[in-house]
Amino acid sequence: MTDWWRDAVIYQVYVRSFADGNGDGVGDLIGARQRLPYLKDLGVDAIWLTPFYPSPMADFGYDVADYRDVDPLFGALGDAKALIKDAHGLGLRVIVDIVPNHTSSAHPWFREALRGIGRDRYIFRDSRAGGPPNDWESIFGGPAWTQVEDGQWYLHLFDPAQPDLNWEHPEVNAEFDSILRFWLDLGVDGFRVDVAHGMVKPRDLPDIGHPGQVRLIGCEPVPYFDNDGVHDIHRRWRKILDSYPGERIGVAEAWAPTPERLAAYVRPDELHQAFNFHFLFTPWQAPALRRVIDESLATAGSVGAPTTWVLSNHDVKRHVTRYGSLARARAATLLMLALPGSAYLYQGEELGLPEVLDLPEEVCQDPQRLRAPDSGRDGCRVPIPWTRSLGWHRPWLPIPPSWGELSVEAQHGVPGSTLELYRAALRLRRTFQRAGYETLTWHDSPEGTLLFSRGDLVCAVNLTGSTAGLVTGEVLLTSDTPEALDSTTWWRGRVA
Repeated sequence: MTDWWRDAVIYQVYVRSFADGNGDGVGDLIGARQRLPYLKDLGVDAIWLTPFYPSPMADFGYDVADYRDVDPLFGALGDAKALIKDAHGLGLRVIVDIVPNHTSSAHPWFREALRGIGRDRYIFRDSRAGGPPNDWESIFGGPAWTQVEDGQWYLHLFDPAQPDLNWEHPEVNAEFDSILRFWLDLGVDGFRVDVAHGMVKPRDLPDIGHPGQVRLIGCEPVPYFDNDGVHDIHRRWRKILDSYPGERIGVAEAWAPTPERLAAYVRPDELHQAFNFHFLFTPWQAPALRRVIDESLATAGSVGAPTTWVLSNHDVKRHVTRYGSLARARAATLLMLALPGSAYLYQGEELGLPEVLDLPEEVCQDPQRLRAPDSGRDGCRVPIPWTRSLGWHRPWLPIPPSWGELSVEAQHGVPGSTLELYRAALRLRRTFQRAGYETLTWHDSPEGTLLFSRGDLVCAVNLTGSTAGLVTGEVLLTSDTPEALDSTTWWRGRVA
């Protein structure tokens, strides 16, 4: 057993915005397959593909109508099989999304439910005082309930086109066991479990008692998320994963109110990894970063799991924009890649792409914008530029012309470019991961800085915006850019 996943670097491919293989302006599996050598050269260990299943695309594929096929927008089932085969040929593993909290309203089960057949596969309830069954709010804004023609209401924690499944129903459990086996039989190396904290709801569906509930998620307990019953599902899935050769894994997208609650998802008999959103949302401040790193290592370690680190994904503003500069984003990346555990990269961050904040209103399509105009996720989903001419024909979201100089073509082989920084960092990371540098040791350093070592790798992070004089010895890599002094440096040696 190699436990490849414990220190893997996994690259998120947001399929519709990664690479367009047929020229229709939408990324697809053909394009992703063509770019596998680029990802191999970048130095990642695995790719995670966002949903490519048949879907009306009310939530860009996270509303699944058929879990065992490929939407024609992205290709055909044969393209998925070919991609998996080619990736394995390059030594890359493939993780796919599974969406178990809800289906599409176009799923055959829900169409039957509207006709009164098998309605108990979903969560339907009668009216309360002439209105919804409780006060739960959708993550996308508005009530989490929609009324159907016969007067009942169905629960949808996201868009009305995403009705929540009833995981107390044995057919739901059996169906997803079968879906997992379908893709495992095709050779996928694991699953990223969407809303892994959400499948089980309390039977009495209690009120929360106040509006603005979405602000509580990940900070305070809410009755519709992180219920203990989800762990029974993950334990059963772990047995399925373990029944296949090659260390197939499960990765939880779980929003939990505390690191301790998050660690429960990666106990030895549950999933292998859980995204560390507490790290992602930590501000660019030395004390806060040290605190979240210590908490993350301690809580994951308490159940024998690796910590995961992530700075950007398809649901949050890109970290170049969140941190306020490319220099800080590069420094944060080298900090993340120096930490023990597994790291996730989001497509385009290796190019230093910022969030696109000025997309025309008429092209924005994210349903989350219903909650607030500035909460939409379109800006982090703009297709990535491959060439100075951008490399797309009429992309589904417009690419800023200035991104030509951030393209793969413009940065490839250019010393100091963000792309080459990532390539160098991933090469070095692999050498010290193989050397078994698991223990992180903190060292005293000036205020506003961080200094730690793992074996003879020393990492110094300067968050002060001014010179700090931390670096001595053989410098291996630095994030420095001319425009700012926030930086991270790796060097080889020992701290006195």
